[in-house]
Amino acid sequence: MKNYFIAFCTSVLLAACVSTPPAPEWQSQSLTALNAYSSAYLSGNSRVAEVEFERARHDISATGRADLMARAELLRCANQVASLVLTPCVAYNALASQAKPEEQAYAAFIRGQWAGVDTAKLPVQYRGLVASTTPGSSNLGQIQDPLSRLIAAGVLLQRELLMPVDIALAVDTASNQGWRRPLLAWLGIQLKRAQAAGDASAAVLQQRIDLVLQVKAD
Repeated sequence: MKNYFIAFCTSVLLAACVSTPPAPEWQSQSLTALNAYSSAYLSGNSRVAEVEFERARHDISATGRADLMARAELLRCANQVASLVLTPCVAYNALASQAKPEEQAYAAFIRGQWAGVDTAKLPVQYRGLVASTTPGSSNLGQIQDPLSRLIAAGVLLQRELLMPVDIALAVDTASNQGWRRPLLAWLGIQLKRAQAAGDASAAVLQQRIDLVLQVKAD
């Protein structure tokens, strides 16, 4: 299935792929590595994810272009947001001044800092979320790409705009894709809310978490 965010973050890397002569080798190698990184990270395989991301960084560094490196680092941050690892994006921040306006807008979006964001520079599927004037109405289900949907869910959680139905959708999205890392994170959110409410579903949610944990990821 097409990963919209990887396509967005690597569009510059692929720009020459339809030209003649063929694109430089670093472009296809870095794209392959970034895709492999995302797949491994979401699956919970941290060791492989780090190896693949370093491969991408190595290839991109050969260009000497900080804007491309910023784009790669932003992709890593977005995967973390999808998995509810809501820590500062330090590596991207160090390069932010060199990033293009689209990346700067996206960085503000995933941090939940929407004030002043130029929605026209965001990927199309996120523009309605930022422009919405109806609190609690996220329309998360309208985002078709699974990773993009989880990223949006992570952002909305930071902004305290996520509804229970959206959390359930995030769980289902991660489950359907077999993405262990975000699935555990979102199940954890569901479990805490169920326990706080004294909901009997807490036992079922704990059982799901235990099942995911049976296979240890790296």
